[in-house]
Amino acid sequence: MDHIPCTPDHELEKRLSARLLDVLIRAGLVLAMAMLCYKIFSPFLALMLWALILAVTMYPIHQRIANRIGDKQGLAATLLVLVSMVLIVAPTTVLVSSLGDSIQDLISNVKNNTLQIPSPTPSIADWPIVGKKVYAFWSQAHADLPAVAQSMQPKIGELATHGLGIVAGLGGKMLQFLLSFIIAGIIMAYGQSGIRAALAIFERIVGTARGKGFASLSTATIRTVAAGVIGIACIQALLIGLALIIAGIPWAGVLSLVVLVLGIAQLPALLVTLPAIGYIWISGGYNTVAAVSYTVLLIISGLADNVLKPLMLGRGVDAPMPVILLGALGGMATTGILGMFVGATLLALGYQIFMWWVANNPDSRPEGSDSRPAV
Repeated sequence: MDHIPCTPDHELEKRLSARLLDVLIRAGLVLAMAMLCYKIFSPFLALMLWALILAVTMYPIHQRIANRIGDKQGLAATLLVLVSMVLIVAPTTVLVSSLGDSIQDLISNVKNNTLQIPSPTPSIADWPIVGKKVYAFWSQAHADLPAVAQSMQPKIGELATHGLGIVAGLGGKMLQFLLSFIIAGIIMAYGQSGIRAALAIFERIVGTARGKGFASLSTATIRTVAAGVIGIACIQALLIGLALIIAGIPWAGVLSLVVLVLGIAQLPALLVTLPAIGYIWISGGYNTVAAVSYTVLLIISGLADNVLKPLMLGRGVDAPMPVILLGALGGMATTGILGMFVGATLLALGYQIFMWWVANNPDSRPEGSDSRPAV
């Protein structure tokens, strides 16, 4: 019997090639559409993310308000947004205005050679390693600041330009901050449909079996970080900032921003309030009654986190503090003040999701089980 040679099926090859080409074209179109959508949406990404974080965090409060006024979701969202603007947005605007004025005054004083540097104390020279250099530089700046400023050109010019850019951008950042609360109110007004949509998206991404757990983990992490870390840090920074403005402490806006970063890093605000109290008593610009009153005010505002933590932090934050701090600093470096809040929350959420994925390894064996393979 003669052997019949196998001939290639050219028709099958053509169909496979056409199918592969069709898949590649579709994937390319989807990728191009995703890139175009991201390019259009990217200017609003930080704003929308922060609004979503606010909505998720404040939604339990929104539901309690809605239950008391006859389940009127829209009215409850409106009331909550108005209260938030009065208690949060308005004080923040005052502090941001103080920050901008401080930067402008510094730039103006440097340019006009009117900036005064106090004389250093002799004990600074006794600091290890850098004491003598710091004392010498500080003494020179106190004696002849214009000469020091001239020797540091063009760095001071670059810093001045950067400072003016920061001041110019503060108005836009405050507008974004205000819009984020308004958008959060709209999201909360349609919260029920949003919950169903989010659950459907999670089930589509990680499967039906894990979708609900994934959604619960994400919600709990956002609320814990936003309320228990960022919320406490923001409230304490606002309280201390207003106290500094009332007491007439210079650079109140800058110091409140430092308190915010310290609060996110879980460091005590006394690192700022104690030097401010020292300034009140050393500067000689306050009488005894005013000095005592402002000291009590700063001490109370500096210890506010001890009261806020039991009220706002229902459980411990599972994400390590370095993760939250890196997220805050990275977000601020990327997209400004608003990015500080978004970055801290998102990095903590990413950490929690990663650890959840590690813990739910389907191939892992329970502890104490027989590690020998089945025969």
